[in-house]
Amino acid sequence: MIETFRSLLLVSVLTAANVAGAEVTRSILSFGDLDGWAEDDHGAALSVFLDTCGDLSDPDWQSLCAAAKSYEPDAARSFFELFFRPVLIEDGNPALFTGYFEPELNGSRTRTDTYKYPVYKMPPEARNADQWLTRRELLTGDAMQGRGLEIAWVDDPVELFFLQIQGSGRIRLPDGRALRVGYGGANGHPYRSVGVELARRGIMSAHDVSARMIRSWVRKNPEAGADLLMHNPSYVFFREVSRVAPELGPLGAMNRSITTMRSIAIDPAYTPLGAPVWVEKHGKSPLRRLMIAQDTGAAIKGPQRADIFFGTGDDAGRAAAQLKDPGRMVVLLPIQRAYAMLPDEF
Repeated sequence: MIETFRSLLLVSVLTAANVAGAEVTRSILSFGDLDGWAEDDHGAALSVFLDTCGDLSDPDWQSLCAAAKSYEPDAARSFFELFFRPVLIEDGNPALFTGYFEPELNGSRTRTDTYKYPVYKMPPEARNADQWLTRRELLTGDAMQGRGLEIAWVDDPVELFFLQIQGSGRIRLPDGRALRVGYGGANGHPYRSVGVELARRGIMSAHDVSARMIRSWVRKNPEAGADLLMHNPSYVFFREVSRVAPELGPLGAMNRSITTMRSIAIDPAYTPLGAPVWVEKHGKSPLRRLMIAQDTGAAIKGPQRADIFFGTGDDAGRAAAQLKDPGRMVVLLPIQRAYAMLPDEF
C-alpha cells in the first residue's frame, strides 16, 4: 500500500489560486528527485530543525519534533526520509535565491559628535497605527525628539539604513562590548528600493546597482544621498536583544537564533515557518543543502523565493550581496500533509 501511494505522489499535482490570481502547483516528489540529497550533512540540518520545531503548534509537527529528539546525527537522513515528503510549490515565476546577513555597526549608548544617528525603538502610537509617519517625516520632524526612544547612536547613516533592511545587527560600543538589536516593528509604509530609484534617475544602470554601489554613491554625494534614502518611506524600529549569546546568530521570525548557511527566510504564505527546505541553488557557486525556514522578509514573496542567511559581519555581508541566483526550493512536509494533497480521484 505504501508503494502504491508513493507512486501516486510522484505524479500528483494540486492546483490552487493565490490571492493575486496566479496559478499555484504543488508537486509531490521523491527524495531521489533531489539533486545532491545523499551528499548533504543531514545531521547539521536536524540540529537546526530542533532549534525551532518545539515552537510549532500543530499536532503533526509536534509529533515529528518529539521523534527528531531521539535521532542521532548520523541517522538524520533516515529521520527526514521516514517522516517527510518533498513538495515542489510553484507559481510560474522562476526561483530566486538572495542572501542576507547580520551587519555590525560602530556606535555608542550616548550621543557624541561621532555617534549622532539614532537607532530608535518603536513609539506606542506607531505600534497602534496601521500606517504612521514616513521616513522623511519621522527623521525631519520632532515626533521622536526628547522621548528617550534612542537605543544607541551610530556613526554612519548609510549603514543604519542597511541595518533596517536586514532587520537585525550588532553595534560595537567604544568599550569593546557589542549591543545586539532586533526587529521591533515598522511604520507600515511599503518598502521602495533606492537601487531601483538610482537606475530610474539614470545615475547608474540597473546592472550596476548593488549595496556596495549605493553606499559609495551616497557617501560621495551626502546631500543628494540623504534625499535618496528618503525615497524609501518604510522605517524599521528596533529592540535590544540581550538574551542571545554572542556566539549565536540573530533572532529570526520564530524568535529563535538563526544559523549561518542553514537558515533561510521564506514566504510563509507558501512555506511553513520551521519546515525543512531543500535548496538547489545554481549559479557560480552551486549549493545543494537542506535548510530550515526560520525567518521572513518584506521582499521575500512567492513559493520559489528565499533569502539565505550568511552570518555576521562584513565578510558575510559581501558574500550575501553577491548572491542572486536561480535554482529551485523544495519544502519537506509531514507525510500526512503530503497525502492530504492528493486529488480526490486518487
